[in-house]
Amino acid sequence: MNPQTVVTGAETLPTFPSRVAAAWNSDFGYSFRHSPVAIISAIVLFVCLAAALLAPWVAPHNPFDLKTLELGDALTPPVGMSGSNPAFLLGTDDQGRDVLSAIMFGTRISLLVGLAAVALAIVVGVALGLVAGYAGGKLDAFIMRVADVQLSFPAILIALLIDGVARAMLPRDSHSNVALLVLILAIGAANWVQYARTVRGSTMVEKSKEYVQAARVIGISSLAIMRRHLLPNVLGPVLVLATINIATAIITEATLSFLGVGVPPTQPSLGTLIRVGNDFLFSGEWWIAVFPGAALVIMVLAINLLGDWMRDALNPKLK
Repeated sequence: MNPQTVVTGAETLPTFPSRVAAAWNSDFGYSFRHSPVAIISAIVLFVCLAAALLAPWVAPHNPFDLKTLELGDALTPPVGMSGSNPAFLLGTDDQGRDVLSAIMFGTRISLLVGLAAVALAIVVGVALGLVAGYAGGKLDAFIMRVADVQLSFPAILIALLIDGVARAMLPRDSHSNVALLVLILAIGAANWVQYARTVRGSTMVEKSKEYVQAARVIGISSLAIMRRHLLPNVLGPVLVLATINIATAIITEATLSFLGVGVPPTQPSLGTLIRVGNDFLFSGEWWIAVFPGAALVIMVLAINLLGDWMRDALNPKLK
């Protein structure tokens, strides 16, 4: 018996190492191995994810622990400049917080908002796209007209509107507690349209195929057909679109935080750090804004390049 398989009754199931090896030797894995851009982007993204997830353990300082902050360390320049301190590799801000540690902790918030917002947009968009494409008729027309109206407004404007309405409805003393949730809801609600339109188009193609017709003939319900048969066959474009839209969601979050309507200062994201550093940009303390901005650009660029590669690798027309 092959040591990489497990026999269960009459079935032979591949183990995890064999599945990984199969994926590595597939066309998708071959495309990844022969794409330097994809490899470099994946490495950069892995470093960003590791730094964010392990920030409480690997960050040089805890920039949000008030007991460890010293105002005497405020506005310390990065290593290599006059007056620098080796303990603060990228310098400090006006409160004496280590910029490198603040970037690592801020990246956690940016990634959390981006991933959660995209997940929310996928759930709403895929559900509405499946219903619109399968049902057709007036329901399809209504959902698509709502989507068309939303597309006529920039996503950042819709996010600002939802954030403003939520802040107006909630008590002022609870704004800080729900700011992160409101931000995720605002960005997710502003980006569901792309998924709905993509899934609707794929569903309209798939529902006319023989396997769907056969499922109808044997009496399977519409909900079961959409869940068991249509959904797995329309998720390919959604995954590629989601990879690219994570970068868009992170940029939107950074923009909202820069405008002062994002996460509170006690939970700063990269956008909040850039906004704080912008106040000192022209007074000579450029590192407070430049380094968080560079971290944001590098992370978003890596996600975009990886998403572009996935789009090309999964496109059968390019093979």
